[in-house]
Amino acid sequence: MDERLERFVREKFRSAGRQYARAKQAYDDGRRELDADLPRDEDGNVRLVCRRHAERRAVSVAATGHPACFEAGHPDCEGCAEDVLSGVVETW
Repeated sequence: MDERLERFVREKFRSAGRQYARAKQAYDDGRRELDADLPRDEDGNVRLVCRRHAERRAVSVAATGHPACFEAGHPDCEGCAEDVLSGVVETW
C-alpha cells in the first residue's frame, strides 16, 4: 500500500477514535447529570413510583439505568427504566 494512503487511513481512524471518545464522554456526563437530578433519600436511593406495583419505592439505580427492582421483559419495568434514563420518571 502506498505510504500516503496508509498515513491518510491512519489519520482518519485516529480522528474517528477521538470523536468517539468525545461523544462517549459527553454521553457519560449527561447520564451523571440526569442521575443527579432524580430525588434521593438519605441513603442515596432514587425515590420513584413503581409502575408495576403502583407504590412508592426508594431503590438503587445501576449504571445501566435499571432500578434494583427491574425485571427484564416486563413492560412496566422496561418503561420505568427508559424513564429513569431520560430523567422523567414519576418520583415522590
